[in-house]
Amino acid sequence: MNRSELAPHIDHTVLGPATTMDDVERVLDESMEWGMNACIPPCYVAEAREYADEDLTIATVVGFPHGHHEPRIKLEEAVQAWEAGADELDVVLNVGRLKAGQMDAVTEELAEMVAAVPVPVKVIIETVLLTDEEKRRASRAAAAADADFVKTSTGFADGGAVASDVELMAEFLPVKASGGIGSYEAAMTMLEAGAERIGASSGVAILEGAPE
Repeated sequence: MNRSELAPHIDHTVLGPATTMDDVERVLDESMEWGMNACIPPCYVAEAREYADEDLTIATVVGFPHGHHEPRIKLEEAVQAWEAGADELDVVLNVGRLKAGQMDAVTEELAEMVAAVPVPVKVIIETVLLTDEEKRRASRAAAAADADFVKTSTGFADGGAVASDVELMAEFLPVKASGGIGSYEAAMTMLEAGAERIGASSGVAILEGAPE
């Protein structure tokens, strides 16, 4: 896969706790230059939408990074992000409720957010914290909620995307592989495992390693 083919599959990301608008503008500039999407903190979405080209896909996060927000707060956060101009939402599933077996609550929370916004929703399941069976339950809940993607990781837990998790999750929904993907080779490993999107703060480095 060459650079132009790979670029639209990458969500070039900046989500660290010290992220400034200058950091966001850098990611937006790089995304527009290279043909990637951008994934940024929700507090900057409105400014980013004014700054960026109209056709740049801007994603943001909801319930980030642990997913433990009260459901009404997550719902309002999702709606506000869409109204501010976000084109896609990466929503953190409530891992604690998943592990407790409260699957109705997990699915209902996700379904309400999906129903409330007319943009694609990706559900972050934080694979490093889950057993394979829990990954299946999480992916099944995302599918039942009519989400558009499942996503491996926030990048803020120990560990990130691995090919075996991508393969497992791809049985249920399209997959965004995220966490620890810093090279063209690593990105291609995830795509070959079944991922359709890559989330990475190293989007430029990934593309620089790709054949022209």
